[in-house]
This record gives sequence, C-alpha cells and structure tokens, in this order.
Amino acid sequence: MTETAAHPVPSPSDAPEAFLRCLFDVGVAAADPMRAVPAALPPRPAGRVVVLGAGKASARMAEAVESAWGPCEGLVITRYGYARPTQGVEIVEAAHPVPDESGARATARMLALLEGLGEDDFVLALISGGGSALLIQPAGEISLAEKQKVNADLLASGAPIGQMNTLRKHLSRVKGGQLAAAAFPARMLALMISDVPGDDPAFIASGPTVGDRTTPADASAILARWRIEPPAAVARVLAGKTGVLAPDDPRLARVENRVIAAPSQSLEAAAGIARAAGCRVEILGDALEGEARDLAADHARLALDRQAAMARGDAPLVLLSGGECTVTRRGDGVGGPNAEYALALAVALNAAPGIHAIACDTDGVDGAAEVAGAVIGPGTLARAHAAGCVADAALAANDSHGFFAALGDQVIPGPTLTNVNDFRAILILPPR
Repeated sequence: MTETAAHPVPSPSDAPEAFLRCLFDVGVAAADPMRAVPAALPPRPAGRVVVLGAGKASARMAEAVESAWGPCEGLVITRYGYARPTQGVEIVEAAHPVPDESGARATARMLALLEGLGEDDFVLALISGGGSALLIQPAGEISLAEKQKVNADLLASGAPIGQMNTLRKHLSRVKGGQLAAAAFPARMLALMISDVPGDDPAFIASGPTVGDRTTPADASAILARWRIEPPAAVARVLAGKTGVLAPDDPRLARVENRVIAAPSQSLEAAAGIARAAGCRVEILGDALEGEARDLAADHARLALDRQAAMARGDAPLVLLSGGECTVTRRGDGVGGPNAEYALALAVALNAAPGIHAIACDTDGVDGAAEVAGAVIGPGTLARAHAAGCVADAALAANDSHGFFAALGDQVIPGPTLTNVNDFRAILILPPR
C-alpha cells in the first residue's frame, strides 16, 4: 500500500473504487487555495490595499491572503455554504449557478468600494469558477429576473462554457474587464483559479479583469445558436454597444492577471499517486468538452480497446481527464454533467469486468446538486437492476443523481473550497 502525504492509498486491484476516490481527493487537494495563493502573493504593498473577489474558491483564497498579509479591507462573494473565517475581508454568500439578489447587492457594494481609488492604491482580485453567477450586475435595463432566465436557459441548452461566458460578458456591468476598469487608476493583481478549458483568463468567471474582442453581435449569435429567446431588455442591450473592454483599453494597463491553479495540476497530482501505486497513466487532456454522454461513449470504447491489448500480469492502467462537459436537458430528472458521464459510461461499458471509474466536479457540486459526481464498476448495472433502477431510462430522463443515489454510489465531499472543474479517472485492470 502506498501513501499520500496524509493517508495510505488503497490498492487499485483490491479496492478499486476507494482508490479512485483517493485520486479525486488528491486532485482537489492540489488546487487548495491555501497552497496556491501564498506562493503567488508579493510582499504586502504599502498604502491602501483592497481585496475583492468572486467564485467558489474566493473565500478560501481570501483566507489564504490574510494568513500571509494579516487583516485586509475588502469584499468577496462566494457560493452559499462556501464561506470561510476571515479577519477583515467581508464574505458574502450568494446563489450559484443561477444568480440571486444577494449576489447583485454585494456586487453593487463591491463597485462602490472601488470608487475613488488612486494611482497609489492596490487592488487584489481573487477570481475563480462560479464568479460568473456570483458577480452579478445586469447591463442596461435588464432586470435580475431577466438575467436569471437567460442564465437558466443557457445552463439547460448544452452550450459550452466559452460561449456561455461570452454572452454573460455582454449582459453585465462588471464582466469583460469592467471590474478592473472600475478600479482604475489603482494597480491591480488578479489571482485566478481556472475552471475553464484552456485556462484562458478571459473566460474564468467571465473575465471581470480581462479585456475581450467579442462583440454584441457575437453574443446575439450565441442566443440564436442555442435557440434561446431573449427578453426584450436583453435584445436591446445586444443591439447597441456594451461595456465590454477591448484588451488594449488603457484602463487595463495597470492590471496583471495570473492563473495560480489549473486542472492540469490536479491531474498531474493524481497521476503521481497512481504511478506510485504501480499503475500506468494516460492523461487524455485537461480541456475536454462536449456532451457528457457522448464523451462517455468515446471513453468507454477507448477503455475497452486498452483492456483488450492487456495481458495477465500487466500493470493496471489509469485514464485521467478534465475539462467541462455539458448536458442538453431533455428529461425532468435531477443530474449533472459528471454523474451523467458516469451513468452513460456504465451503460456503454455494459458490465465489462475490471473497469471502474469516477467522475466528479472538483468544487463538490455537479449541476445544481450538492453532489460532486459518482463512481461506477462492473457491478453497477446488476445492482441497479436489483434495486429496480433502469440505467437507460435514467439517462433518457437526465436523472443521473437519482440513479446513483439509489445505489449509494454518489460522491458527496461537501464544499471543497476550490474549483478546477471536472475530474475523471478510469481504472482498467488486466485480465485475471
């Protein structure tokens, strides 16, 4: 039995699902802001320092800042249940993935906090995934209810995160560089924990400190592509010039954007543990996108092919991947992209012996449920049949969380206080 820094690692052959859960836990720990933030901080600047932020990891990031700098002035918005004890920075909880009034009020207060800053002042922005919903200030005459409807329609449409965030920028007063513009002429350092494929700072939390060259016409085209009918106020905003800043806007000249934790780091941490446990590892990529069930079908074929090429005595093989899957909602069940991937993978593998998998969101929330994802194995379908659950029917209804809840195969870590998106691991054991 090998060990992590804190705990023994279960045997991949003797306890495959516990081993996979260990890999997930190691991946989450690698993205803990208490590790990443202090190493990225400069010495505390002289003069006025304002700390602000938004995202599922932002409260933990603020906690890490104050562990290094001491009490700070500021305001951070995080998801309900993700608050942390801080000394000076105020933590406000708000709704995710559909924004609410708490987020809107806190964002207005954040903008007010930035008013009147001068060249000698310093702003530290703590940005992580989830900030798109938590940092909310609708553009033009768009109401919060109208913004909520567009957001909910986007989440159900199957649109990839990049397109979702492009649209969100043009419907906002704070995204697409506008938060940084509100702080100008103060100097700003933005520390980011990435949850987007490719780790582009412009798309993490819809880029509140980063310029963007997309246009309102691009945003309108996204609505049309995903058949979303915009409210009249949304259409009016997109018919004119929005507040999104170009990357070369002079108000962004004093901003430094730095990604300090990313999905690739979590996959590499898990890979190191798997290799130490005697496994071979293939990392399929940290930026995989697409329909969860389609990606699962591709990965099932790959896993079966890899297993067919193995001989007795070969080392186990682990396939790791990250990114952000989507779900086009067709049924009335409760699910999320990671659980739907796991369910579709179980169906596609059809009880193939020796193949186990885990699929979880590193923030501990898959979709809108307080569930990170699920584990599967060769016995998943048989146990489901014994429990009266039909996997194909659950998949058709987008009821992956209901399916795995009935089996007791959900992964429920609670708030992880970070977010580097999806974590998937497939363990392939050699023939016996």
